[in-house]
Amino acid sequence: MSSNKISQSKQPVLFVGHGTPMNAIESNNFTKELISFGQGLPRPKSILCISAHWLTNGTYVNVSTKPKMVYDMYGFPDELYKVQYTADGSPETATEIQELISKTNVLSDTGWGYDHGAWSILKHLFPKADVPVFQMSIDYNKPMRYHYELAQELLSLRDRGVMVIGSGNITHNIRMVDLSDKEAPVQDWAQEFDSFIKNALDKRDHTKIINYSSLGKSAKKAVPEPSHLIPLIYAISMQADDENVSYFYDKFEYGTLSMRSLIIQ
Repeated sequence: MSSNKISQSKQPVLFVGHGTPMNAIESNNFTKELISFGQGLPRPKSILCISAHWLTNGTYVNVSTKPKMVYDMYGFPDELYKVQYTADGSPETATEIQELISKTNVLSDTGWGYDHGAWSILKHLFPKADVPVFQMSIDYNKPMRYHYELAQELLSLRDRGVMVIGSGNITHNIRMVDLSDKEAPVQDWAQEFDSFIKNALDKRDHTKIINYSSLGKSAKKAVPEPSHLIPLIYAISMQADDENVSYFYDKFEYGTLSMRSLIIQ
């Protein structure tokens, strides 16, 4: 079980396949696993979340002391727009990031907050909302290699008690999601791409993941645009030579959406 005491040891890195926003309010196999998994995590000093849903021109960190809720989705039940995640921000650590990164000029932001890529999973992993959280945006105009190298400048955060969580999905093609059936049979292209990424993760072949488009047709269907795969790039970039990847969830939803979630430690 996790402790109320802040862990002084090196923090793990997570990548969580967050799926539909409804996971924030549903009790299902995925959310039950998130809750169970979260109970075994150390309590970090703060959490840096890289969400697929904060895409910008340039790189920003949110320096708010009390980040607001961002309901960046449409057409869902009213209950979802009432979800609150009340964790404090971590402006001190956000400022540290600005000092650590030399690859680009990281700008301060107070206009964003916790988007559903963050709060839909943190609500289950850290339900007490007693760990400060801040988000860093994704410069959507940059290639995968850029993100990988930028994340490497943040490695020391882990030794300072900061847990890094990437939130996206390995396969994410909204046009090909069968929302009528959560248990729909997995499409071949989705399975092929998920297996391709898992194989690369197991072999610590980060270059293969960065160059994911080499898979061809399956890659084009699985990643029609890269927003949900980029958070995985941030996570793997922080893997040390002596660390392994393990998976705490590896199912699909709606026939094409890989919910594969992992921890690096």
